[in-house]
Amino acid sequence: MIEIYFFVNPLGKNCFHLEQQLVQFIDEEYGKKPKDKVQFRFLPLVNLQTIGDVMQTNGISQTNLEERNKLFSITYSAALDCKAAHFQGKKKGRQFLSRLQEAVSCKKIPYSQQLSESIFSEIGDLNMFKEDRQSEFVKEAFFSDQKMAREMGIKKHPSAVVYNYNREQNFGVLVEGMNSVRQIMAICQGKEDSYQLFESHPLQATNPQLHSGNSHLSLLSN
Repeated sequence: MIEIYFFVNPLGKNCFHLEQQLVQFIDEEYGKKPKDKVQFRFLPLVNLQTIGDVMQTNGISQTNLEERNKLFSITYSAALDCKAAHFQGKKKGRQFLSRLQEAVSCKKIPYSQQLSESIFSEIGDLNMFKEDRQSEFVKEAFFSDQKMAREMGIKKHPSAVVYNYNREQNFGVLVEGMNSVRQIMAICQGKEDSYQLFESHPLQATNPQLHSGNSHLSLLSN
């Protein structure tokens, strides 16, 4: 079995395209292989570094507190929308995330609560979505994701942690950046060059920390 935790910008264009590539790969590679089960989750990531990275990408000064606060507010709100959508099932959660990213980052439609509700009305139960969106459970689910990200050493998006239980080694692999999907594909396929850079740095069971290197892949103890 393979588990993939993919941490993304809920409004990001690059993350949108990488998610599409990953879903296509999983469908093509494992869709007709029920024995080779793949579980994957797209998790919205919002922190000071991710907001700063988006500002830098868009040419916004890091000292512009008004723009920083505005960007944080809409990204955080979008992340809560995604968690509320996820409450109606993983598939609907992924559909909502994809459509929201496409609308905002590709079609340049400004983010708003009305936009989120319009998108979800085509996917699931809108009344339930509105009710869940206002609940404390959604916030708790979001903060649980952020805690998981910190424990895994995730600081930016796109980043993913992959566990391939078809291998004997008992660790996960952290991949970051725009090549993350290509690296995930290699890990899922068990290609040795996805791991060999780290064979000389085995993790101690009592110290489950990430080992970073120039390759932007790291190991995470399971």
